[in-house]
This record gives sequence, structure tokens and C-alpha cells, in this order.
Amino acid sequence: MRKVSSGLFISLDGVTESPDQWQFDHFDEGMMAALGVFLAETDAILMGRVTYQEWTGYWPTSTDEPFASFINKIPKYIVSTTLDRVEWGKWDSITLIKDNLAGAINRLKQQPGKNIGVTGSPTLVRSLLQNDLLDELTLMVHPVVVNRGKHLFEDGGELKRLKLVDNKTTPTGVAILTYQPR
Repeated sequence: MRKVSSGLFISLDGVTESPDQWQFDHFDEGMMAALGVFLAETDAILMGRVTYQEWTGYWPTSTDEPFASFINKIPKYIVSTTLDRVEWGKWDSITLIKDNLAGAINRLKQQPGKNIGVTGSPTLVRSLLQNDLLDELTLMVHPVVVNRGKHLFEDGGELKRLKLVDNKTTPTGVAILTYQPR
């Protein structure tokens, strides 16, 4: 069975929003290797509305390799209750999930293939975790305090216990921590 696996850039104070403004000076060979493993183990992408709207303006015409080819060609599943349709430039590999997220995720997990990667989308990641739909959470913890922006976790969520299954530290001090539900 396939896994739903999320990888997020996150600051020490829990911010996941706009990593392009605080993480590039830490993007070293260790981060590149971790992202390479994530890409090699993934053959479908799940993303929320906000990430979709941010990415669709850039990636369909991007030449930023190796990521552009990967992102454009891979099947993408967009989770949104407010969008009525989705598109990805000239690429046809996109599907909208409007309701019954658990049913859609379980159907995807039953299909043959590699992992289903959740890219960006901290609101979706939080929802998947709270609803026991996330199999693996990798946090790339950057040694920065951002002091503003959207956090991965908010007050009011249900207690979730996880187990650490892998950890690495990159040369620039990013802790790559991988957790699974306990």
C-alpha cells in the first residue's frame, strides 16, 4: 500500500509560510539529497488550494530543473472545497478533490505506485494528521526564527503522538526529522 508523506520547510518557531524568504541560505547538499530521496520515492502530489494557486503561476512554465519536470509531469491532486476546476498549463496530470478527502486518500493509497507526496500545504498537512490520513511527516527544521507567518500547528488540535523514524543534520544546520504516527 502507498504512503501519504509530507515534507515541509519549517523554522524553529514553527513557521511554514513563505520559506522562499528565509530558507535559501540553508539550501545545501544535504537538503538537496533529502529532496532527491523524496522525489525518487514519490509518484503523485497532493496539495491544498493555497499551494496550488501559488505554484500554478510558476511551475507549468518553469525551467528550474530537476524540480520543474518532476512537478509538471507527476499526477497532482488538489484538495479544495472552494475551487470548481483546476488546470496546470499544457499538462493534463491534475485532479480536483472537493469532498470526502478520506475516501479519496484511501482510494489513492490502494492504487499501485510509490508514495503520495504532500507538498507545501500546511493547512492540508494539519488536516491529514488530525484525521489519521498522514503516514509520514518530514520536517526540515531551519535554524531561523521568523517571528511572523502561518504556523504548521495551531491551538485547538487533538493530541497526536508520533515516533521519530529518521533524523539527519545538514552542513548548514537544518535538522531533517521524519516522524510516523505512533
